[in-house]
Amino acid sequence: MTEACLTFDNLTLGYNRHPAVHHMNGVVRKGSLVAVVGGNGSGKSTLMKGIVGLLRPMSGACSIAPGTRFAYLPQLSELDRSFPACVNDLVSLGLWPKRGLLGRHCAEDRRSVSQALMAVGLGGFEKRSIDTLSGGQMQRALFARVLVQDADLILLDEPFNAVDARTLSDLIGVIKHWQGQSRTVMVVVHDLDLVREHFPEALLLARRPVAWGEARQTLSAENLLRARQFGEAWDENAPWCGQSGPHSHEAAHGHDIIAAQTARGGL
Repeated sequence: MTEACLTFDNLTLGYNRHPAVHHMNGVVRKGSLVAVVGGNGSGKSTLMKGIVGLLRPMSGACSIAPGTRFAYLPQLSELDRSFPACVNDLVSLGLWPKRGLLGRHCAEDRRSVSQALMAVGLGGFEKRSIDTLSGGQMQRALFARVLVQDADLILLDEPFNAVDARTLSDLIGVIKHWQGQSRTVMVVVHDLDLVREHFPEALLLARRPVAWGEARQTLSAENLLRARQFGEAWDENAPWCGQSGPHSHEAAHGHDIIAAQTARGGL
């Protein structure tokens, strides 16, 4: 059996003691390509932040396999594009795990950055200021930064927002190239048809896992309805229900109103 890259053990994440992702269990195997899907507020971005350590668990744990190098690309809206930097500067930030933030770049580093820009269709853009880039060009530059990080685990939060069809196709190509290299990739995606076409595996969230497994099976009409009903039943003001004692399944947040449907045995 393929080794685990990520393991979720009853993971609960939230803000100000209000849970956003509840009772997450399961394993992401090394080399998996997983789409993370769900409605607005379903916990997709929260899960990504919990994996990389930007959010501490309220309970449970998320464990990354020892020695795993990871790269995280947040939503484009979370990035400050007014910062005075050129494309080369932005992509070179991906080298910091090797060189440190103040380390000198060698000829090999410069070659790596140039090759990454060529791979995403931005050859010749090295000196362009990032505030002059279109949304699609900026996303290509950020993918180039991920490329130079040479990570084993790659987490992408809504990387296809505000990109044209050609850019979308090119970025999908980069992701599939990573999959071919046996890297583990998790991508937050809104377009369910895109998931069905390009992603072998999907995780459907509605504040907790509703289904997880083969993409087309996970995105069945039944599971999507369960996810919608669960989201509608959620109480935004419900407090955290810790697991220190017996847990009432009739708690106000209603997290067991809709039973989690698993599409594989590991959840």
